[in-house]
Amino acid sequence: MKGGLSAAPGDTLVTTSHETIRQWAEERGANPATMPGSEGDEKVGVLRLDFPRYGGAVLRPVAWEDWFATFDARNLSFRYQEIRADGSPSNFFRIERAHSNDRESAHP
Repeated sequence: MKGGLSAAPGDTLVTTSHETIRQWAEERGANPATMPGSEGDEKVGVLRLDFPRYGGAVLRPVAWEDWFATFDARNLSFRYQEIRADGSPSNFFRIERAHSNDRESAHP
């Protein structure tokens, strides 16, 4: 990833950086989204990334601005993988509660 941490194949990284998350998603053609029916009081619901060409849940697109506002308000972090252990590109990610040490870091 340009400007991000370098990770060995199979390593996961954790970040709260909007720039890193958006760049990772855009490099994979993913767009910010939410699960329909999970919204409340006109707020964004469960955060997801929508990967076109992949089947699965029907997601509702949201603006990056709204996605990140919700991400920050919920004190979340983004755990992701750049490259699988076999060296192929990875779309693995998980959105989870942030921990005090969840800055830009790599986890083997």
